[in-house]
Amino acid sequence: MQGNLPPEAQEKLEELQDLQEKAQTVAAQKQQAETQLSEAETALDELDEIDEDTTMYREVGELLVQTDYDEAAEDLEEKVDNLEIRVQSLEKQETRVEDQFEELQEELQGMLGGAGGMMGGGPGGA
Repeated sequence: MQGNLPPEAQEKLEELQDLQEKAQTVAAQKQQAETQLSEAETALDELDEIDEDTTMYREVGELLVQTDYDEAAEDLEEKVDNLEIRVQSLEKQETRVEDQFEELQEELQGMLGGAGGMMGGGPGGA
């Protein structure tokens, strides 16, 4: 079918496919960041249950290094803050990509005389 498209429509279709791949990449990155955020929040909650004098270790590459309560709490709080910002940034990026996708899809449908249904769903609808 793509061979029958005018060059402008072919270009838009390729852009649409690129945007769909980008949307999938952003969604995967967001899911990974949300998982890391959840894990860091859980660790921070667990830290509240631990006596401050308890000996603790943290991973540094392949090693376990002793750390103190305050340092562990500070590191986890910073990690949670950074991951919250990352998730928010990815949500905004995801929205932008979806908006671009819809706009480009409308342009392409307009070029093809409104031949709807050809594209399938939105960027996550593959």
